[in-house]
Amino acid sequence: MQTVNNYNEFMEEVRNNRSVIFYFSHENCSVCKVLLPKVEQLVHSTFPEIKLIYCNTISSPEVAAQNRIFTVPSVLIYFEGKQYFQFSRNFSIDQIKEAIERPYKMIFE
Repeated sequence: MQTVNNYNEFMEEVRNNRSVIFYFSHENCSVCKVLLPKVEQLVHSTFPEIKLIYCNTISSPEVAAQNRIFTVPSVLIYFEGKQYFQFSRNFSIDQIKEAIERPYKMIFE
C-alpha cells in the first residue's frame, strides 16, 4: 500500500485521483492493525477504482494535523478532490461500505 509522508504528497494524491481513501494510523494502535486488512479487502474487492493510501500519524504528524485527525484509526474518503466522509475511532466496515456505494456508482459506473 502506498503511503504519504507530507502534506504536499497528500494534496497531490487528492488532485490526481478521482477517488482516494486515506487510512490514518500508527504502529502502536492494535485496533488499527486489525482494521486495516479489512479496509484493504473492502476496497480491493468492492471498490477497485478507489486508491487506498496509508498515513502514519506519528511519522507524519503534519498530515494528520492539517486534516484534523486527533485519533486513530481514522479514514478520510475523497471523491473528485472533495472530502465526502470521515470516520474516526469507532466505526465499522459496513459504515464505510454504505458511505462509499452511492458516490462510487455515480462516478465509476
